[in-house]
Amino acid sequence: MPQWKRQWRSALLFLLVFALLTMNLLGRYRAGEIAPAAGPAAVPASTDNWGLSFQTEGASPVGNASAADLAKYNAYYLGDTSKKVIYLTFDCGYENGYTGQILDVLKKHQAPAAFFVVGNMIQTAPDLVRRMAEEGHIVGNHTFHHPDMSAISDQASFKKELDDLAALYQETTGQELPKFYRPPQGKYNTENLKQAQALGYRTIFWSLAYVDWYVDDQPTQEQAYTKLLPRIHDGAIVLLHSTSKTNAEILDDLLTRWEGMGYTFASLEDLPESC
Repeated sequence: MPQWKRQWRSALLFLLVFALLTMNLLGRYRAGEIAPAAGPAAVPASTDNWGLSFQTEGASPVGNASAADLAKYNAYYLGDTSKKVIYLTFDCGYENGYTGQILDVLKKHQAPAAFFVVGNMIQTAPDLVRRMAEEGHIVGNHTFHHPDMSAISDQASFKKELDDLAALYQETTGQELPKFYRPPQGKYNTENLKQAQALGYRTIFWSLAYVDWYVDDQPTQEQAYTKLLPRIHDGAIVLLHSTSKTNAEILDDLLTRWEGMGYTFASLEDLPESC
């Protein structure tokens, strides 16, 4: 083989490996498996990915923006840290066969939750979305197309992503969409928080998550428990993905274990005015 072809193939292989490693590191950062370089900072003016640092077992993690700074924009990553309460949230990009089972478990435990949905979820699984609302859960806005919202600078385009999802939800359920917003992939900046606030939304990040979204590379149940049990804390906003087979399998036992630790479950509607 000519030398130039070998060099070309080596370069392509390097780029592929680099891309895969970068995706993995970003995912682990979002879930708090890689800590931010420093402690809590002011909300970034430029684009950032939401990330966490777990410094003490059983204590609230440090976010890359503080709860106080986020509160200026009606944004949260923690709930009421004075109580042993957990706020369950699920990101729903599409239906992967597990949402019904998740709803069954929530009903068994009488646990309210928030499901952040995109347009595809409502279009392809309207009965499940209606069931979420009928059983008292919040259905939140995860945008219509799941774009990088931090790349959208004008209010009109930002508003359209949220309004289109809200309109589809109302058409499907006959109800207005609750005003809770979660940025896709946790990508945000100060302008995004202002834009969501101007539209009457509360922006919801999270204080506990793990890498559960790769459907072809699911964590084992033990790996999930290793992340979710020691890191639980008062006022935790927990992010799980409804597409995860592992989450569906462990949810009943996971909620039972958290209840055994003295925790109860609350709705995002019960978030304090400021954290």
